Amino acid sequence: MTVSASHLGRRRAAAVLALVALAGALITLAVVFIADFGELIGSIVLVLVAVAGAWWAIVERGVLRVVGAVVATAAVVGVLALLSGNLGGLFVFLVCVVVAGALARYALGRDLPTLRVHELAGQPVPPARKPVLIMNPKSGGGKVERFHLEAEARRRGIEPVLLNPGDDLRGLAERAAAGGADVIGMAGGDGSQALVASVAMEHGIAYVCVPAGTRNHLALDIGLDRDDVIGALDAFGQATERRIDLARIGDRVFVNNASLGVYAEAVQRPGYREAKLATISEVLPELLGRAAAPLDLRFAGPDGVGQVGAHVILVSNNPYRLARLDGLGSRVGLDAGRLGIVVVNIASAASAAKLLALEGAGQARRFSGWQEWTNVEFTVDSGGPIAVGVDGEALVLEPPLEFVALPGALRLRLPPRAFGLAPAARAVAPLRAAPRLVRTALGMDHQTSPQP
Repeated sequence: MTVSASHLGRRRAAAVLALVALAGALITLAVVFIADFGELIGSIVLVLVAVAGAWWAIVERGVLRVVGAVVATAAVVGVLALLSGNLGGLFVFLVCVVVAGALARYALGRDLPTLRVHELAGQPVPPARKPVLIMNPKSGGGKVERFHLEAEARRRGIEPVLLNPGDDLRGLAERAAAGGADVIGMAGGDGSQALVASVAMEHGIAYVCVPAGTRNHLALDIGLDRDDVIGALDAFGQATERRIDLARIGDRVFVNNASLGVYAEAVQRPGYREAKLATISEVLPELLGRAAAPLDLRFAGPDGVGQVGAHVILVSNNPYRLARLDGLGSRVGLDAGRLGIVVVNIASAASAAKLLALEGAGQARRFSGWQEWTNVEFTVDSGGPIAVGVDGEALVLEPPLEFVALPGALRLRLPPRAFGLAPAARAVAPLRAAPRLVRTALGMDHQTSPQP
């Protein structure tokens, strides 16, 4: 790829200034803390105490919960007191970091994976001949009505189908397929996306995701702008089509993940959707407190050896990037043909503090209670029904739970303006970016093209 000399000059200048700002941040940090190394050590210790205290406040009850909250609060106050004399230096440090990051992003713009969707794996396709869009008016706090989605669909020649109370969503999708729809879409949450996608898979027709739900995790990971609900309808016109994977638990297809353990137990409780934090606060002491019994979840680990008990089991359609904060909660791609499996066991408050510290450093995989691997199938057994959160929906399923990857199962259509990459795929590791930044500053990383 070539760039103009003027553009190269701007990027070189940005790279040089980014390195200068980074050096300024390091020098400032040294000035702030080297003068009082004990202050730095004390701050680190207090942060760890605050994390441990907060953990007690979450998982314990009664007096121990109060003690944990008091300890956490006191530790935070201690950190602020230690740093109160260095607020000016810390402000300069933060400014330098922000400036360095912004300049580095501009300087490395060519190297960041910012390909448009038509440059990704896939093929251009003509407009749908008989498009159908199923819409859930209740989803996402009423996005269908707020964005006038039904009228927009009709204006584009898309047949709108409203999901009314009591309607069978699968039945609506089946009727659309039987009626000759060559492209079918869903405007709703991820649970609805999964159900309609499963019908599209079974009938071999193309699928369009319209992010009209609350969180829209599928839309995030296929590279849609989740705020541009109307723009997603462009996928029914000239678009790019590519194959993505789905996954199955028993006879139920899911697009994102299935969670067992703490989260799955919480979503079963009445009132969870109205008061999530309060419900989780109520559940955690039962599942993670000192008197909590291990969850009866049996499975084979990455080495094939059977294991019993886990606080969290996450089985996803392709692995999530969970060990780094850049891209946390998203997947690099949906075409690896494998399940992502994460199992976490938390033995104590000290273990929780260590996990949080490692995750903050992007090294969560080094936590002793963390296991992560991929496979094409995975089975979880138990002595009784298992609570499962599947694409955000609360279910109770009879064991054994058999998870299977479905490689390339869905023909996905994306609009021409879609970015086409999840945050995890767009993330650039700092250690990989630093050498590129130096090469750009030295003019070693670009070729120039003559000006017209």
